[in-house]
Amino acid sequence: MHLQTHFLSGWCIGNLFQLNGRERLFCALAAALPDFDGLGIIFGQEMYWRFHHVLGHNLLFTVLAAAAFCCFSEHKAKMLCLCFALLQLHMVMDLFGSGTLWTISYLWPFSNREFSIPCSWELYSWQNILAGMLLIAWTVLIIKYQRRTPLEIVMPKLDRQIVELFNKGKNNEQH
Repeated sequence: MHLQTHFLSGWCIGNLFQLNGRERLFCALAAALPDFDGLGIIFGQEMYWRFHHVLGHNLLFTVLAAAAFCCFSEHKAKMLCLCFALLQLHMVMDLFGSGTLWTISYLWPFSNREFSIPCSWELYSWQNILAGMLLIAWTVLIIKYQRRTPLEIVMPKLDRQIVELFNKGKNNEQH
């Protein structure tokens, strides 16, 4: 699936829990983090094809990444479980939505076995577009009702401006 879809999936799910802004950002990052292994493209197409869905798409990586996010969180046990689950969600989303040629090396480096499912769809498919659109709609609802955006930690001033823009009509109704 697309990186932005992974990111929004983590941020939206993080908003279902009592977390602080940094922890919600960690949820978004955890959901997108396995795709760091796509940076192999910097070293050429062969490196990309060889290591994407390998280095960051495995059980060992998800355990280590979840533990790292936990270390910098206030709600340690909750964040350990939530980040681990979001990292697993990334794998499931990729199994379905990355195309028929992609596999997941989930047991790497302990095993080179590759996993795939026969009912996967192409990266540029209506299913992935729909998933992205639904996550954008969910994000808009969070902006409107929980009064925050995915930018709350990294760009707090812009976060406030966007929240005010989305709630402008609501504020006028109250006066």
